[in-house]
Amino acid sequence: MTDVELVAKRLAFIETCVRELREIARPELIATDVREERFIIHTLQLAIQAALDVASHIVADERLGEPENNAQLFKLLIINRWLPESLGDSLRAMAGFRNILVHGYQSVDKALVRDVVEHRLEDLLTFVAEIRVRLVP
Repeated sequence: MTDVELVAKRLAFIETCVRELREIARPELIATDVREERFIIHTLQLAIQAALDVASHIVADERLGEPENNAQLFKLLIINRWLPESLGDSLRAMAGFRNILVHGYQSVDKALVRDVVEHRLEDLLTFVAEIRVRLVP
């Protein structure tokens, strides 16, 4: 059974990261200010990791399948109707983006980071809302 309290804490943390990115971050400076770049990248990485943690916890506890990678965690949540299919592409892309941020598979595209902060944070909040609906009767 899913630990609702643990998941709730991670969901709240995602909301905090998104709020900080919206209120504190200055994405227009990411290309010229190393502190801004690091703040944005790190905060974004933490938010995506928290979403992956939630997805992993639910997939394991609810026995939804055996994911081969992080992106498949979201796919399993969609297949099992924890998330709407409309979130699939965005969340799977974020999982891959997180790998780039964490492991440095390639240099980080600052324009892409800015785009995520300016246009994709709502997807993380939708993820939070959808999971909450399933966990709170």
